[in-house]
This record gives sequence, C-alpha cells and structure tokens, in this order.
Amino acid sequence: MTPLLTINLLRCLFVIFACFVGARIGDAVYENQMVGAFAGTIFGLVIVLCDRLLKGISLRTFSSATFGLLLGLFFSRLLIASDILRSTSDDVRWMVSLIVYATFGYLGMMLAIRSNRDEFSLIIPYVRFRESAVQDAPLLVDTNIIIDGRISAVCATGFLSGSLVVPRFVLEELQRLADSADPIKRERGRRGLDSLNQMQKSSAFMVTIHDSVSDLETAVDARLVQLAKMLQARLLTNDSNLCKIARLQGVKVLNLNDLANAVRPMVSTGDDLEIALVKEGRDAHQAVGYLPDGTMIVVNHARPHLGKTVHVVIAGTLQTTAGRLFFAELKPA
Repeated sequence: MTPLLTINLLRCLFVIFACFVGARIGDAVYENQMVGAFAGTIFGLVIVLCDRLLKGISLRTFSSATFGLLLGLFFSRLLIASDILRSTSDDVRWMVSLIVYATFGYLGMMLAIRSNRDEFSLIIPYVRFRESAVQDAPLLVDTNIIIDGRISAVCATGFLSGSLVVPRFVLEELQRLADSADPIKRERGRRGLDSLNQMQKSSAFMVTIHDSVSDLETAVDARLVQLAKMLQARLLTNDSNLCKIARLQGVKVLNLNDLANAVRPMVSTGDDLEIALVKEGRDAHQAVGYLPDGTMIVVNHARPHLGKTVHVVIAGTLQTTAGRLFFAELKPA
C-alpha cells in the first residue's frame, strides 16, 4: 500500500471514530444518536481539513511556533500582571486580556518561525544551538546518481557519509526504467537497481527508503528539492540542471562531476609522466595514452613503442570541446 493510500485510510478511520464517539455522546446527553453522529462526523471532517491545510508545515516549524507562542504568552502574562487594568470592569479586563494574549502569542509565533537557530541565542543568553555538522547531514540521492554507479566507491573511501536516503518515487522511477520496452532505458534501470541492492547489502552504507508524500503531478526534480528542504538533507546528483534549480532554492548540493573534476590530477608543461601507449595517433609517428581520469596524452615519435609503458615529458596542451588534450615527447634515456 502506498503512503498516500495509508494516510487516506487513517483519515477515514478517524472520521468514522469521530462519528461513533459523537453518536455515543448524543445518546448519553441528548438521547439522539443521529444528531451526535452528525456532529461527530462534522468534527472529524474539520480536523482532516486542518490536517490538509497544515500539509506544508514541518515538525521543526511547529516546534519554533510553539516556542514563540510560549514567549508571547510569557510577555502577555507580565503585562497583565502589572495591574494596568485594575481600574476597569471585569468584562473589559477579560476582553483586553484576551486581545493581549492573542496578539503577543501571534507575534511570538511569527517571529519564531521567521528566525533561524543563531537568532535564538539573542533571546536565551549563554545558550547557543549547535550547528549540525555538514558531514552528518543525510545524502538525498536521485535516479541519475544511482544509475551512475560511482557513488558506492566514493562513499566507501570515507569522503562522504554512508547515510543515504532514497525517496520512494526515485525507486519507482528505477522500476519503471527496468520494465521499459526500450532496451537502453531497461539496461539503465536494471543497473541502478543492482547498484542500490549492492549498497544495501554493504555494511559501509546505511540506505533508507523514504516514503515521502508528494503531488504525483509534480516533476521528480521538484519533488527532490522539496524533500531535501524538508529533511534538511544534502542533494547528491550529477545532473547540472538539478544542481542549479536546487541551489537557487537554498538546498545544499553535491555534484559528483564537480568532485571528479576537483580530484583530477593537475598536469602542466614540463611534468614527467609514466604512461601506457594503447593506440595509434592521428599522425604516423604519434601514439596515444590515457591518464587514470581519462585525459588523453598524445606522444610524438612514439609509434614504435605502442603497447609499452614509457616515460614522457609534457610539451604542450590544447583546450578542446571535450576537455584538455596534452602533447608529450619521449623522455631521453
């Protein structure tokens, strides 16, 4: 059963329970079960409507609002206790007190919701909330990064935390790809499912399937950004467009391609390298080798050494649309 169906079932059960309780109360108080059942049903539907209206409010927002409400009530209590209304009648005192409590409570909640953690230290002296360590934040992964397959190797090195969160809708997207009639999509989906199964079996990872509730009509990228904001998680992806969208909305994003570019070995003119020559170059005297990251090295006058590992000296570089291309000469013995 999907999470949405489960939530709707719980809502129906709550309305039925409210109807039953209302019928019992109506029978005991008014000796009329129908009136009580109707009132209980209306009460249950109102609560369900409130639940729908509070759909976008997280537990963190609710906690901040509760804290602000307590502060507002505290200051209201101080104001009322000052006997500023001692010369007024009881009715006026009650009405003014109600207005003061409602006003300060509302302002306290709104200020607390709009405040961040550090600003609470101005209200509570000598107490500061500990900043959550960036490396402790969970990693929310998308479909592309699972299919990519490099995530398991990166997390195994310890550079990233092994706490991975896979949304249910991402898992369903992988399943759709694996069942696709297109052989390319089917292969990608199966590779992603195999990669996810391997990570679940590994003791180095903690993979959690998150049963998030979101609008099925919303695009997957938008749902990922919403879930990352709700969980206060980092988004791990290799989709450059998703990175831009998420960063514009204040979500911390880790792009695996950026990491790969950052750890690429720096090669400059004059460096000595040891490289295996694997194929012929464009010119008759050239041979080609590759660095571990895939960077192409064209070695001049090295055709007789094809298939061997040789020492070369970088002589120059050329920037192409596919990346940097290096030219090298054989290092004299």
